[in-house]
Amino acid sequence: MSKRITDNQQIGELGEAATRKQFLRMGLQIDFRSRLEAGIDAIAELMSDGEPTARMVAVQVKSTRARKYASETKYSFSYLLKQNDLDYWRNSNLPVIIVLYRLSDESFFWKHVSTNDRKLIFDKERDRLNGSALERLMAIAVPKQQHGFFVPPIGCESAIINILPVFVPDEIFVATTPFSPKRACAILYDANNGKRFDWTIQESTFWAFHDPRQEATRSIVDLDQVEAIETSLIADHEEIGVRNQFSYLLRLSLAHQFRNDLCWDRDRGGQFYFRALAEGQTRDFRYTSATKTTSARVVSVYPKKNGSDISYVRHHAFQPRFERLGDQWYLVISPTYFFTTNGYSPHPYPHALLSGKKRADNNSSFRGQVIMWHRFLSQRNPRKHQSSLFPDDSSQRILVFGKPPGVELSAKVPEHAWHCAKPTNANRNQEKLDSHVV
Repeated sequence: MSKRITDNQQIGELGEAATRKQFLRMGLQIDFRSRLEAGIDAIAELMSDGEPTARMVAVQVKSTRARKYASETKYSFSYLLKQNDLDYWRNSNLPVIIVLYRLSDESFFWKHVSTNDRKLIFDKERDRLNGSALERLMAIAVPKQQHGFFVPPIGCESAIINILPVFVPDEIFVATTPFSPKRACAILYDANNGKRFDWTIQESTFWAFHDPRQEATRSIVDLDQVEAIETSLIADHEEIGVRNQFSYLLRLSLAHQFRNDLCWDRDRGGQFYFRALAEGQTRDFRYTSATKTTSARVVSVYPKKNGSDISYVRHHAFQPRFERLGDQWYLVISPTYFFTTNGYSPHPYPHALLSGKKRADNNSSFRGQVIMWHRFLSQRNPRKHQSSLFPDDSSQRILVFGKPPGVELSAKVPEHAWHCAKPTNANRNQEKLDSHVV
């Protein structure tokens, strides 16, 4: 009978060769041991910008051709370790990681092995073996006999703050009024045209950035008492009550300025969200991101399994807060999502949908949404290509928004630090939601 190389031997050699190449791509050294190994295939030395650190990790490689991992889904899978391997690794003076290599899709996943857990849960995004794993590998390479040491993240990066500078008109119009806010709203609702609600009334005093003598609001003020004053007299006022009222006016002005594109939801935390263009219709917004022109699906429609009915519609949204920092007013943007049943009617059970989506988001997603909202709020006319009733006219641009401030970080924040404590649970929640969608 002729000799034969088994498939297990062949895939084992392919796995070791592929893992060696992957570690080199990451800028790390790795040395595989002889055939006498009993459960540790290689020793890898961690490096920082090409400099050896003398910090080692033990590596065990498990290879397969095309087999699906246990409980594998779009987001995660599990892997069961052998008890005798755990007993062997328990005596190691080096941290032990397991690397899973699959030839069919050239995928690499890794996990730090805890000698108490046989079942490992892999997050298919977070636990990929690539450059993003360097900080986590550094973090586990701590000598067991010492209290530990600090390993700074590799490299540096730029960050943005989720606040936008707000620039307001130089003048604000003040007048007396005989009406309460509720009564004034009722009068304007009955007006034939020119309805606008970007004004505030406090103790019989009317404030607005527009001249009420030229608008429908002329019916709710004493016309002979209208006066234009410097906005700074109110915006920079020392009394917190006056500044709070000015902040409220900014929010109302924002709602009026983008009334054709954004809806205001007062009942669920107070948030702006993108309007649907039609029932059950998606909506995209094209803009220039940090590096290139891209498109965000700001209204997404998710059908039920039967394909004919809508399960829910997700709208990009943000919770606004106006704050005065120093001599400048800012809009603080907290990205979130709003859910409806068809694009218009609020969803009766949005909390599970929101929880699953928010937990699955990462730092890049949050950063991208802040940039998207800045691009949307700072352009001249959000819907100038969609037959907007909002004129491309600087006189209608009550509020002007600047770029979000940038911060240069001396050290890079590891991407995994932005994840929640149990990312796999978030993925399971999202999978449950997606299971109801085609």
